[in-house]
Amino acid sequence: MSTASPLFEFFKRGEVARDVRMLAAQGGFAPRADEQLSILVLLLEDPDPEVRGTADETLNNIPVAALQAFLAKPDIPLDLREFFGDRGIFPDADVVIDFDKALIDTSEDDPEIEDESMDHESVTTKLQKMTFPQRLKAAVKGSKEIRMILVRDTNKMIAAAAMSSPKMTEQDVEAIAGMGSVSDDVLRMIARNRAWMKNYKIMLKISKNPKTPVAISMNLLPRLMEKDLVHISTDRNVPEPVRIAARKKVAAARMGGKE
Repeated sequence: MSTASPLFEFFKRGEVARDVRMLAAQGGFAPRADEQLSILVLLLEDPDPEVRGTADETLNNIPVAALQAFLAKPDIPLDLREFFGDRGIFPDADVVIDFDKALIDTSEDDPEIEDESMDHESVTTKLQKMTFPQRLKAAVKGSKEIRMILVRDTNKMIAAAAMSSPKMTEQDVEAIAGMGSVSDDVLRMIARNRAWMKNYKIMLKISKNPKTPVAISMNLLPRLMEKDLVHISTDRNVPEPVRIAARKKVAAARMGGKE
């Protein structure tokens, strides 16, 4: 199925262990609706018959009205609409659902991972004792403290799951965009998300982050205010090609010309 979801890409490339594929097939970790649905449909072609059957059962348990509302979104790939059309389910824009949440969530609640009052040390200790599937669920459903730790995880799938959490707010994304400790993959995920990049503060932090690929930062410079370009042009943490480009834009603006 066509999708730009980083989490989906791990499944598509066949880089996901069977226990995690089964967890996803069961609806046991719940990323945003578009990612979850694309993963479930992909798992219908899984080489493991139990995973295939479980994914099919989970899809059949999603309320039809929720699927109709989801399929009515303008950015839904045609192949996804055709897939559900073959199952007799068609778009209905009159149904309203929260697309930032999962369409189905069969996992058991874990109050401890969702406890926003847990301190950093307690959270770190808990995460160290978790299996990979447990950390994956925690990345999606955990507290802000847990998500902010796991978004920096060395495992790219865990970091992608944290970024796919329905709990992720623009304030969280702004904080992550300014982190020097996240991978360039996470920064690419943010830069590719049109909704997040409409937020000027997020865009500015991405353009200034030394870990951001130079090509992405350069493409963002024309959208920045002059005062921010001035700051970038002298910021030694910013890669030199970006500083030079910012300096040229400032000079051109002050001369009243255009590049």
